[in-house]
Amino acid sequence: MSNQFEENIELLPLKDFTERAYLDYSMYVIMDRALPHIGDGLKPVQRRIVYAMSDLGLKAGSKFKKSARTVGDVLGKFHPHGDSACYEAMVLMAQPFSYRYPLLEGQGNWGSPDDPKSFAAMRYTEARLSRYADLLLSELGQGTADWVPNFDGTMSEPEVLPSRVPHVLMNGTTGIAVGMSTDIPPHNLTELLNASVHLLENPRTTIKELCKHLPGPDYPTEAEIITPKADLVKMYETGHGSIRMRARYEREKDDIIITALPHQTSPAKILEQIAAQMQARKLPMVVDLRDESDHEHPTRLVIVPRSNRIDADELMTHLFATTDLERTYRVNMNVIGLNGRPGVRHLKDLLNDWLTFRTATVRRRLEYRLDKVSKRLHILDGLMIAYLNIDEVIKIIRENDKPKPVLMKRFKLSDEQAEAILELKLRHLAKLEEMSIRTEQKELKEEQAELEKILGSKQRLKTLVKKELKEVAKEYGDERRSPIVSREAAQALDVTELVSADPVTIVLSEKGWIRTAKGHEMDPIELNYKSGDAYLNSARGKSNQLAVLIDSTGRTYALPAHTLPSARGQGEPLTGRLSPPPGATFCGVVTGNPDQLVLLSTSHGYGMVSRLEDMITRNKKGKAMLKVPEGARVLPPVPVTDMETYWVAMVSNEGKLLIHHVAELPVLPKGKGVKIMNIPPARAKSGQEYATAVTVLEEQDSLKVYSGKRHKVLKPEEMEPYEGERAQRGIKLPQGFRNVNRMEPVEE
Repeated sequence: MSNQFEENIELLPLKDFTERAYLDYSMYVIMDRALPHIGDGLKPVQRRIVYAMSDLGLKAGSKFKKSARTVGDVLGKFHPHGDSACYEAMVLMAQPFSYRYPLLEGQGNWGSPDDPKSFAAMRYTEARLSRYADLLLSELGQGTADWVPNFDGTMSEPEVLPSRVPHVLMNGTTGIAVGMSTDIPPHNLTELLNASVHLLENPRTTIKELCKHLPGPDYPTEAEIITPKADLVKMYETGHGSIRMRARYEREKDDIIITALPHQTSPAKILEQIAAQMQARKLPMVVDLRDESDHEHPTRLVIVPRSNRIDADELMTHLFATTDLERTYRVNMNVIGLNGRPGVRHLKDLLNDWLTFRTATVRRRLEYRLDKVSKRLHILDGLMIAYLNIDEVIKIIRENDKPKPVLMKRFKLSDEQAEAILELKLRHLAKLEEMSIRTEQKELKEEQAELEKILGSKQRLKTLVKKELKEVAKEYGDERRSPIVSREAAQALDVTELVSADPVTIVLSEKGWIRTAKGHEMDPIELNYKSGDAYLNSARGKSNQLAVLIDSTGRTYALPAHTLPSARGQGEPLTGRLSPPPGATFCGVVTGNPDQLVLLSTSHGYGMVSRLEDMITRNKKGKAMLKVPEGARVLPPVPVTDMETYWVAMVSNEGKLLIHHVAELPVLPKGKGVKIMNIPPARAKSGQEYATAVTVLEEQDSLKVYSGKRHKVLKPEEMEPYEGERAQRGIKLPQGFRNVNRMEPVEE
């Protein structure tokens, strides 16, 4: 079998092979794709795009070139990957709403804040480097970068660009690697360089002191950063945290104008989110919404309140809490350090590492220049000898087939000096040339002495770095765009505040179907019900209140009244929204404000008064409220306006009516209650005697009792015989009105 395999094929167990392959892939993604280097703050694809464009001569101010040409160069020479991914990276660097300091200038459609990915194809767009790219490239040809072979070994590319600014913090970056990610926010260049200079001058400074110079991120939008300052300091101390941004708005007459949105927030999406709330009738205080953005006003979203009485600040606070007008951005300052290892670093570490990189870059630049100056001085020394002995030099060149070694021997010249003399053009033999050589020598010697002085002193080198940083800040710095403002946390308005308070009647049927009708005038019994179904109970309230239901097990449930279906139809079954216990049926509905008192009772004559807020629950499975004795059924709940002046009336199936003060009943958060009417336990348990209806009425009210289709109205003076104390048996109603199925008070 072994003869079938070539000798250079390595056989490995599958476990070892997959482990090694995955580790190699992981390291590649971390090091060569997703994370930025601390030196120039760029990922490899970004670095290659910037370098390839400089190689094509697309510097700031030059003529624009098709993006396809740039992408072709990047892929063909340095980055053998997908063209669409490369072009997307290029687009991102050109979008002024994505990058705080765009590295590219684009011509054509490069996307919009509404849809950053709506950019045109690379064959249509044109690009060149921006002035900010100069901060990365200006020192490239000065011995400052390490060069590595490209993917096929035919060319060289810079390993890291010699950035003159801490670009990793200036423009920030995001990336997802294997097992780690990075999210670095952008910062204001002036503030960033001020912090760097301060750290150079005071190496022992604290992060808190650095934050005086660099108070927080600065995004390419004028929206407010509302993260508390203590949280920003903590973020810089740990290297991770979060930033919260909030849109800015102003009043224009009665309208609210949104003038700035959080970073990478789409105006279209904001309008969509607000419109969705309006359609769901969750934003009654807004009547219109417009997008008036144009070239003059890049962000201008208009919200038109229903009236000038609407509190704009309260409305906007609600929108901040429920839409992308306020957003949170994750911060995780994970970069590849000078040691080539990725890691999360705090602010001082990041700046210290970058300053180490910058100092080394400046040293390399000075050494490169010193070497150039020394070589030129060496050549000038040789040229000076030639000019001082020009006749003899010409004679040696004319008389010798190989003048070079003769010149070297005669004047003790080096190979480079002799070569320079031999390459002299006749026009350079003019008399004035000696003066220009002496002038150049003088200038170069002064420069050489200065360079040696700086290179020989760490302090002088540090001073030079500091001076250059200040010059960059002066030339490229600008004002902060994202103001850091202290704001209270946004909070959504309560449903009751968002929904208009229109009068409604909530109607519940025997089969557990619910609906809501506008107004309080309609008769719920006259509504159309499904076959086999009929009216059970109703409650009058407002559309911004909750409909609270009770089932046969004594559990209560709550639903917003404005979400219930209209009474124009037959409603919908409650089981579609709630999850009552198996076999349970709904027995009644009540509504009102949270402090509303409600009489709860069972057919065994027990009852209590409870507050509506104790009955409210968000749980679809309900809340155990009323303890129901075995064999008893729950009577529909009755609202109680005043415990002191109201009376409770209960009637049994034997036609016995008892009326007593509501004040005799306890106010309980839950339980069985006390006896309203005395129904003997044995008769109640066997089902022989039970309460059929209960209601409450005021002193001057009459009582209407229904027996089938007949009804009788008891005047206040006619009710006196039925008045008694709690837990009595009651007095029988007149013949023909003893089979009472419901009762209701009638105002006189």
